[in-house]
Amino acid sequence: MKFKRIFLIVMDSVGIGALDDAARFHDENTNTWLHTAQRCGGLNVPTIESFGIHDLCPIPGTESKKHPHAYCQTLREKSNGKDTLTGHWEMMGLYTPHPLVTFTDTGFPEELIDELEKRTGRKVIGNYSESGTVILTRLGEEQTRDGSLIVYTSADSVLQIAANTATVPLEELYRDCEIAREITMKPEWRVGRVIARPFVGTDKTNFKRTSDRRDYSLSPSGTTVLDLLKESGKDVIAIGKIHDIFNGVGITESIHTVSNEDGMDKTIAIAKEKSFDGLCFVNLVEFDSLYGHRRDPIGYGKAIESFDKRLGQLLPYIGEEDLLLVTADHGNDPTHTGTDHTRERVPLFSYSPAYTNGEKISEEETFAVIGQTILANFGIPASDNLIGRPVHRLLRD
Repeated sequence: MKFKRIFLIVMDSVGIGALDDAARFHDENTNTWLHTAQRCGGLNVPTIESFGIHDLCPIPGTESKKHPHAYCQTLREKSNGKDTLTGHWEMMGLYTPHPLVTFTDTGFPEELIDELEKRTGRKVIGNYSESGTVILTRLGEEQTRDGSLIVYTSADSVLQIAANTATVPLEELYRDCEIAREITMKPEWRVGRVIARPFVGTDKTNFKRTSDRRDYSLSPSGTTVLDLLKESGKDVIAIGKIHDIFNGVGITESIHTVSNEDGMDKTIAIAKEKSFDGLCFVNLVEFDSLYGHRRDPIGYGKAIESFDKRLGQLLPYIGEEDLLLVTADHGNDPTHTGTDHTRERVPLFSYSPAYTNGEKISEEETFAVIGQTILANFGIPASDNLIGRPVHRLLRD
């Protein structure tokens, strides 16, 4: 017997311990789950505790529990990176041998900025690595006065363009980002994402980013599990950033979200009301964007506890024909130095009322076991370019 509905929820950046090669990324001894819990004096996460997290790592505030309806394990990242795109693409079977290009220390080359100014007809200001909220405080008033474009980056492979919608209309900002995406397709400038960051307000005391963010991502480097599911007539429902991460490729339905809470609202509504046959793929980004990069362990811990509560509200709608997978795409230890992601293994919790023998199982060498297991569940052959293998223990007992 097969699972009919599979829910895959990515707790963006919630890793659970440094990988063996973490020193190569300057991420020795990182552990997002553990260090967040320690800084918070323990975490109250009864739902994830019931999935067996204490078996993976002795997280303060949790205890060892029997979990017959859940398997738990850790996964290593095989790809050469620690970013959102490579993590999600690997889940769906793609190996990325070379890290995506970043401009964290230098800003973007003068030639790139010159071409962007020429083609958009607007002056560029900024061009350095900074938090999105901080750069609005510094440059938002100048941008609002002269209608320029604030260009900035981060530790990720990303080019972000911020503009006040009072001076750069939203559709124009989107067109400017499309131009930037085209420019950055050159191999030496090939960033993973170009992001439109519209904001509103009159001065630095009240500038606020809107929910009209739009990502312009690279398309996946080859056929993914999503493509194979779609080609086989399965539903592929994307909630949150998933559409942007895969540039819409292999997706049958996309649902925009504005927060973790909104993402869980929409996931619960689908579980409660929608009879689909395939995959519902969810990304919850605020662990990463609001707390990890800003090195806010207290906020990070509260976000984990809030998610755990919402996860508990989802479980009554997960039936015996359903499989719930909860994982992460990389780490972002909020107690670590800098503002970058951290090179960590990730947890994988696999829950279904159909399971009767759930336990801790062995670590796997790649995130790609997730996608391969999904294909095996539906009896869909994997294409030759995909890495990984199915975890047969996760198919129905």
